[in-house]
Amino acid sequence: MSQWIAAITRGHNGGTCLLKDGEIVFAIEEERLSRQKYDGGPYASMVKILDYTDKLDFLIVAHTQPLNQTAGKVDFTGDDVYTGLARKLGLISQEHHIDIINHPQVVDLSHIHHKLHAACAFYRSGFETATAVIVDGAGTFIPAQIEPNEDAMLFELETIFTCEYPNNIQTVWKHLGGNGPFRAQHIFDMPSDKFDEDGTHECVVDDGAGIVKVYEAVTNYCGFQAIEAGKTMGLSPYGKPNNKIPKLYIEDQGDWTVANPHLFTPTYPNSALVSSNFYKYLTTTPDDFTPENLPKLVDKENRRDLAYAVQAESQEQVLKLILDSVERTGNKNVVVSGGYGLNCVANYHYLDTLKDMDINLYVEPVSSDAGTAIGAAYIAYHNLTHSQQVMPFGESLYLGLPRTYTSEEVAATAEKYNATLETTDIESVVKIMRDKNIVAMFQGRSESGPRALGNRSLMYDPTDPNGKDHVNAVKRREYFRPFAGSILAEHAEEWFDMRGMKDSPHMMYAMNCQEGIAEKIPSIIHVDGTCRIQTVTREQNPVYYDYINEFYKQTGVPIIFNTSFNLGGEPLVETLDDAFRTLASSDIEYLYIAEHGILAKVVNQ
Repeated sequence: MSQWIAAITRGHNGGTCLLKDGEIVFAIEEERLSRQKYDGGPYASMVKILDYTDKLDFLIVAHTQPLNQTAGKVDFTGDDVYTGLARKLGLISQEHHIDIINHPQVVDLSHIHHKLHAACAFYRSGFETATAVIVDGAGTFIPAQIEPNEDAMLFELETIFTCEYPNNIQTVWKHLGGNGPFRAQHIFDMPSDKFDEDGTHECVVDDGAGIVKVYEAVTNYCGFQAIEAGKTMGLSPYGKPNNKIPKLYIEDQGDWTVANPHLFTPTYPNSALVSSNFYKYLTTTPDDFTPENLPKLVDKENRRDLAYAVQAESQEQVLKLILDSVERTGNKNVVVSGGYGLNCVANYHYLDTLKDMDINLYVEPVSSDAGTAIGAAYIAYHNLTHSQQVMPFGESLYLGLPRTYTSEEVAATAEKYNATLETTDIESVVKIMRDKNIVAMFQGRSESGPRALGNRSLMYDPTDPNGKDHVNAVKRREYFRPFAGSILAEHAEEWFDMRGMKDSPHMMYAMNCQEGIAEKIPSIIHVDGTCRIQTVTREQNPVYYDYINEFYKQTGVPIIFNTSFNLGGEPLVETLDDAFRTLASSDIEYLYIAEHGILAKVVNQ
């Protein structure tokens, strides 16, 4: 009989991962179904479990706060909404009494948020053993007593783990932060009953901003939501070193580095603020944040230069953590996750140091909290089975719902949006793209994580000098945001400085291009001369590989412009209806439905 484990993550980037006998059936974020960016409360994705099984052996719950602290309760029975939904769907057994809050099939792992990030990265890395470095905004909420006798709520900021099969993930070091005021302190051999479930470890506690909180503060300062740190990363190369900006991190208590307390005020668990009025150059006014002025903040020198500073200084802090993790554990296999893991500029920066140190780096593509559902599912599976089978490196990220569409469904959806359909081939579609048309690719299962990897991608000609501005305008994104490229894997080292890597299948590194390359593909080279690339092989994605290869045959350029199939502020499309609706509400006209060899065209009046 098969073993079915579902894991959910409740907060922002909520979602569901379903395992059958240790294999992922699907892993999907709630936003793909609800169409609400960063959506929490994975109700819609939980319902999708019923498409594959009507019973679960275990439901594993991930978050930063205990399950019994969920905001809502089911009327009459009083169980939490997730246990209640699983019960009502028949996924877990029906109890014949009212009190089912402590359901034996429901396991709450909210107290090990960082460990779930570590599990997701470790089990997907291909390493037999590793050290994990987690850099996150605010992980598990931890009630504690700080000396001398101060009650405080603390939050996981950065953690180092050791990882080995089948299920041994142990905390080595942890940084906790809180809203003080209390003095910073180093605590050694922290008792397991307070901060973790797996023994003792060294812990550092302070009331300053963690690495991600510093980045969130600058993101707010630039006029974005704290969770939109990727925009700050894109803005950073428009800035420059500026001696009017103070150091963002300072030495404290010897070798311990803390965020500048005069510059950053954390507001745990959510975000942080730049204490702008402490430094005249960074002063803000209420007018800065009015609706009409907010978009203009990115043009101000102090915003651009602070974005530059936070990228440069924060990536150095994480590099120090990576090197420290190797020194503490002696393990040169390093996995990185937590929200900062999505910083592809920083990921490439690490390689410059690590490539000469025989350190093997794996950065988890689903480093957001969506990855904790995958991590929770894997932890449950390995604890139950003690399987020693090492998963291969870079398991496919095409983990969306295994849904296929019939030709009748394609025709009906096209009719709904007044689209025309014609049978075509890749050669013809590439020619349409070369005529400066954006072509949407829709095939197979959607990608997990924030990067489009050829199944839900918008494709364009990278040789168009005006391509970046054109596609940003069509997608309704900020002008400064860069785009990615998908390249035939066998040509990657000719075109980009891979810094020792053989491939980059998950688009996790913003790489320097080789000399003479920038002018060949101007629309996907950022102002700092980098491009976030995805290497593609026929084995990974045959249709996408053949498409890029056809562009190569026609142009001599083995790379295409690739961006996520969505409009600004929207999630990646999931369904065929999402795809047609996106075309109908934008200036994108062409949709290539690869499985059917059909090109759809939607022309808005």
